[in-house]
Amino acid sequence: MCPHGYYTLMRESKDPRYVRLRVVQSARRRGVKPTARLFRVAPNTVRKWLGRFDGTLGSLADRSRAPRRRPRRLSAQAEAEILHAKRRLMPWGVRRLKRDFRLPYAEKAIRRVLREHGLLRRWRRKKHQTKRCLRAVKRLWPLWRQISADTKDLCDLPEYWIQAQALGLPAHQYTAREVSTGALFLGYAQELSLTYAELFAERITQHLARHGVRLQHVTWQTDNGSEFVGSWQAVEPSAFTRTLQKAGCRHKTIPPGAHRFQADVETVHGLMETEFYLERFRDRTDFLAQAATYQHFFNYVRPNSAKENLCPWDLVQEKLPHAPLSLLYLPPVFLEDLLHERLHPHSGVHDVWAHP
Repeated sequence: MCPHGYYTLMRESKDPRYVRLRVVQSARRRGVKPTARLFRVAPNTVRKWLGRFDGTLGSLADRSRAPRRRPRRLSAQAEAEILHAKRRLMPWGVRRLKRDFRLPYAEKAIRRVLREHGLLRRWRRKKHQTKRCLRAVKRLWPLWRQISADTKDLCDLPEYWIQAQALGLPAHQYTAREVSTGALFLGYAQELSLTYAELFAERITQHLARHGVRLQHVTWQTDNGSEFVGSWQAVEPSAFTRTLQKAGCRHKTIPPGAHRFQADVETVHGLMETEFYLERFRDRTDFLAQAATYQHFFNYVRPNSAKENLCPWDLVQEKLPHAPLSLLYLPPVFLEDLLHERLHPHSGVHDVWAHP
């Protein structure tokens, strides 16, 4: 007698067909009832598999227990109504079709009809697939079509902030990134300020203008931070917006809370946390020199896995073969120094305070 029994063997078996094959072989040698006692199973179970066996393992597989006819099957007219609704709005799911088209059928029935006609959505595009599609679209954009700008608070980086407190290093990073190539420009300051954002944008637009970039085709995209839009109660455009408009650029802001619109700069912020801000700095001068080295490495050398392992300069050359090498060469600065130069222009003899 089998010590475990037929049903225990079935539960533990990776392929129950082989257990049934042993039952059939035993029944042919010993008979139905001795086999039933041996495997501790009902004789009718032995007879069932003995009758089904045709010499192949496939005949010993489980058969579907689904009903062969549905007495409450939907009519052809009802199925046509469901299919018409689905074909009008293909992306909609079963629940939304039932709700918005007021279909008087169960969700299970609607899903069955769509499955039988091959209209049931089998997959939802994953986040990484969506990002890959967006990257492909952005890469086809003309050079300098859009620059995304943002700021990064550096006080939440433990390794860096200890050095910043001891050496007087900047607390905030101003970041601008050209979307189609990923080219990076940096600026630093001790605080978030509309004035510093204005100086940062002015420096970049002047650099691009010197290299012949047609700024009337350039759009700057930012979030709704006060360093870009000023007071939330302001009626007139901010100084940052006016600076860009004066240079010929356009300024647009993302919808409130839609941080994914700034994915290009947020990505580089994450990269710099592990690639740059773990470095050791001797003083402010050394910090600025290392920041410049990293920016030039990023623009001219570092392969970007999201852009077929090409660096921004490679992509610039694809779009603008005769671009000068200095097009992406704009070392980062302390924005306080730019403000000091504006307020105290050097006359050659004395530093005269300029009218604000």
